[in-house]
Amino acid sequence: MDRDARIINGIGVSPGIAIGKAHVLERGSVTVPYYVLTEDESIEGECARFDAAIGRAERDLQEIKEKIRPELREHAHVIEFHQMILRDRLIYDETLRLIREERFNAQWALVRALRKAHEVFGALGDEYIRSRVADVDAVGQQVLRNLSGRTDDWLDGIRERVIVVARDLSPADVGQLRLERTLGLVTDMGGRTSHTSIIARSLNIPAVVGAERATELISTGSVIIVDGAAGKLITNPTEREISHYYERQDEIETYVKEINRKAHLPAQTRDGHHVGVEANIELLEEVVAAKDNGAEGVGLYRTEFFFMNRKELPDEETLYHEYRELAELMAPQPVTMRTLDLGADKLTSWYPRLEEANPALGLRSIRLCLHYLEVFKSQLRAILRASALARNIRLMFPLVSGIGELMEAKRVLNEVREELTAARVPFDEGMQVGVMIEVPSAVAIADLLAREVAFFSVGTNDLIQYSLAIDRGNEHVAYLYEPLHPGVLRFIKQAVDAGHKAGIEVSICGEMAAEPVYTPVILGLEFDRLSMNPQAVPRVKNLISRSVMKDCRKFVRRALQISTAGEIGDQLHDMMIKKFPEEFRVFDPSALMARPALPRFRRDH
Repeated sequence: MDRDARIINGIGVSPGIAIGKAHVLERGSVTVPYYVLTEDESIEGECARFDAAIGRAERDLQEIKEKIRPELREHAHVIEFHQMILRDRLIYDETLRLIREERFNAQWALVRALRKAHEVFGALGDEYIRSRVADVDAVGQQVLRNLSGRTDDWLDGIRERVIVVARDLSPADVGQLRLERTLGLVTDMGGRTSHTSIIARSLNIPAVVGAERATELISTGSVIIVDGAAGKLITNPTEREISHYYERQDEIETYVKEINRKAHLPAQTRDGHHVGVEANIELLEEVVAAKDNGAEGVGLYRTEFFFMNRKELPDEETLYHEYRELAELMAPQPVTMRTLDLGADKLTSWYPRLEEANPALGLRSIRLCLHYLEVFKSQLRAILRASALARNIRLMFPLVSGIGELMEAKRVLNEVREELTAARVPFDEGMQVGVMIEVPSAVAIADLLAREVAFFSVGTNDLIQYSLAIDRGNEHVAYLYEPLHPGVLRFIKQAVDAGHKAGIEVSICGEMAAEPVYTPVILGLEFDRLSMNPQAVPRVKNLISRSVMKDCRKFVRRALQISTAGEIGDQLHDMMIKKFPEEFRVFDPSALMARPALPRFRRDH
């Protein structure tokens, strides 16, 4: 490589190659003054100034939402979420309290409120909810700019097709981008679940996030290469490198087109073993993506997002119409609805906020539902009523840790069934009920749980974190997040075996299912169904169709006898290159040159 060239590593979140000029979005930081209001100054006047800044932000977001391009329409909900954050008591009420009680100026009061919100979100065990701290920051910065009198015109300078490089991009920022002029996206911040990542994947725009110093090292107008699969940026590329990556660009596009053409075929191994491949969704609008990508149903519908995206508790009728529409859109394919998976500390306004030292181990998921029975029963009634017509809904309880918890949830469900029967309200009497296996205690009693339910769904995101006692959002221990840790694999195998011994189906719905590199392992563990983000479906189905079930079972039997994740990773790496050289050549060429190339492997663990 040329001595002036530089490689910047980040997180590849949307496969593909982008080659072109960079456009660095330089949004300067807002200077935050600090002063204490004196007796002579109007505290209420400062409150009014803050409220006016909030109002302007609301109007700006509404204007963006109304003008959002058709390609991004399905993501308009995140802008609505920002509108909701503006008036949330954790931000809005706390800022007003600090102005009135501590006599802080509006900007400093808002900064203090944002810091407190960071603490609340950072304590969460759920990665998706924790990652929404970026939304809080984006909203806070917007209000701070309003308070300082600054206006935003930072996107107006894009006049040609460019690779957009920014410290971070909020949903409102992405909503204003001219997609016909956007070759790729690069951000200093973000992860796989950030809005930039989600939108980039849905639009098939090559993207690298978490590049840390990209905005410092890249200049507007300079030519860069974005490898959205390997998570790599090349600045000042040589002619030879540019030519090489143009060839890779053509190769990827040809390969993806071929995969997508076959995405609607059944996911069946070469020796005739069929596996259901379904989609994880949280919005009705995602049904289109699920079907287009060949998903054979909805393996996980995250019902909590519909609760979070509202200022008030949604009533039963609202939920019923939402659930019924989803079931009808997917019919006759199955829809697995997870009951409310919120924590008492999350950003909502319709129940009292509880002070918890460790929210990740606190009142959340099924525990919260059993605590707020009327909320739980309202959701169960809506789900049961929605099941009447298409009869394709399956119900799933999250974070079940013991038989007593499950039996109490089933008791409430039966109570709701009896109420509907007495009122002559139809529902699917045969609706299947399952549980998520997400904590070690559930694995330990999987044989007992299997007697009480129709299916298991292994949620690997939480199971891995709780099993290894690590927070993958914590940069100091994130390297310990090992899907191939022998303890994790043995836990998963134990749960699958217990389910099958009892004659019930077992599915997997964590991020592990969406990583193509783990496909042989998941097949060898003998899951009946896999559920993942819709965009991952074609690649995973492609690998399943090219796999031999006998080989995958043999690999897992061998892996279960290996003592470290690193050794398992090495062997999986070798198997993948041997069995699927095209996949690695197209999406991760470094895998052919260096070991190990698999994500998150560490030799000493």
